[in-house]
Amino acid sequence: MRALFRFDRVAAWIRARSLYSKIPLLPHGETSANLVGSTPKPPIEGGFGVWPFSCFFAIIYTMKKYAIILLALGLATHFIFIWQPAETVFDEVHFGKFISGYYTHEYFFDIHPPLGKLMIAGFAKIVNFEPGFSFANIGDKFPDNKYVALRFLPNLAGAFLPLVIYLLALRLGIEKRASFFAGLFVALENALLVQSHYILMDAFLLLFGFVSLYFYFSYRESKKWQSLLWMGIFGGLSASVKWTGLSFLALAGIIKLIDLIKRRHDAIRYSLFAISFILIPFLIYFSLFALHFKLLYKSGPGDAFMMPEFRKTLIGSQDYDNADIKPANLWQKFIGLNREMYRSNQRLSATHPYGSQWYSWPFMTRPIYYWVQDNARIYLIGNPVIWWASTAAVLLLTLRGFLEGLRKDKIALILLGGYALNMLPFIGVARVMFLYHYFTALIFAILMLAYLISGQKTAKKFFLAVTTVAVTAFVYFAPLSYGLTLSSKAYDIRVWFSSWR
Repeated sequence: MRALFRFDRVAAWIRARSLYSKIPLLPHGETSANLVGSTPKPPIEGGFGVWPFSCFFAIIYTMKKYAIILLALGLATHFIFIWQPAETVFDEVHFGKFISGYYTHEYFFDIHPPLGKLMIAGFAKIVNFEPGFSFANIGDKFPDNKYVALRFLPNLAGAFLPLVIYLLALRLGIEKRASFFAGLFVALENALLVQSHYILMDAFLLLFGFVSLYFYFSYRESKKWQSLLWMGIFGGLSASVKWTGLSFLALAGIIKLIDLIKRRHDAIRYSLFAISFILIPFLIYFSLFALHFKLLYKSGPGDAFMMPEFRKTLIGSQDYDNADIKPANLWQKFIGLNREMYRSNQRLSATHPYGSQWYSWPFMTRPIYYWVQDNARIYLIGNPVIWWASTAAVLLLTLRGFLEGLRKDKIALILLGGYALNMLPFIGVARVMFLYHYFTALIFAILMLAYLISGQKTAKKFFLAVTTVAVTAFVYFAPLSYGLTLSSKAYDIRVWFSSWR
């Protein structure tokens, strides 16, 4: 009771200090009637305004029962075994080297933008992390517990993701219990847990991307331009982790552009669109590369990927003292690196034993072996109940669209559109791909599942039944998520198909 009392006091303090009070909070019984294309309801007085995080935490306050459960569950599942294992896991061997590069200032090359790596390096600096570990091979033992600092932020991002999905579902107009169902399923999804449990980048991509959508749909209800600007900020942050984060801006941008064309808004509206969807994300993206270059000013393992003019700017490189070469300026370095990132992506022709094709992802036919030590293993394997139930929801909603049409079902169109934007681009990708490329589409699929049960008379019984089975499956596969010891027999009975090995 004391904790809840303090929570109430904090929320009251935030409310009292908000500069404006016009952004509406979604009422508990709100449905899709107030969503895309319809006339927005008048703002609810006493809401939260310009400072978007006051709005965010106020919604947590008003929905505190479900919000606290999801946040507590997210924190518990992510931090309970944050130290396990005390060895490098999967792509920690790459990202660990990159993060260490910001300390040694030696230039490295990565096919992904720098934000996620910069965040982890910055936090590690705050807690006095000092590099020195080589991150040479999967399974190398860490010499001390400093590696926990590098895993902290991905786990924190993963812990907040279920809460964000719950709030986004409410903003979309999905019924409250079904919205909680969506957040809970994200919290109980083993593969999402694994990918955010180690020194990996996808948790930032997902958190920033879905927060950007939350602000976009907040804007659609309140018509407050501040929410649209924050959408652009978080969309830019997501794209600055991985290029696939552009899908969030694309989804919101398509919806907004259709609205602008249909309603023939004036030049001011088009200008705001350009600022929010193009200018702000680009400035964030460019600024992060500028910081990246500022920190990496010495010759390093990434020199070979870059043009001579770029290498001229790196102290100690083969071209640093070459008077015949003119050093590249900031803009040239930015263009040169992004061009090489794209080309390197295209050149990735190597195969991988745990690679998979995009059309297999909804059925989870090929999980990924991340780490093994004696009888302990880490697999990137999803919760089968959640994974396959969400796939069924995608198929059902698609079938319903063919049979009945979806022109009037705005929520279904948005969710199917988000799913398609995160699946269709992979059709033409020649490089090796992995199950984790499906994660954004998976969350849209989970939202579709929540939407299908929203408002149904049998929703409560269905929710209880599926949740019980999902919790059981989460616990059952948890040893493979956390790298806990399993006997050979216990491991074998969890590998349901030969393709899972």
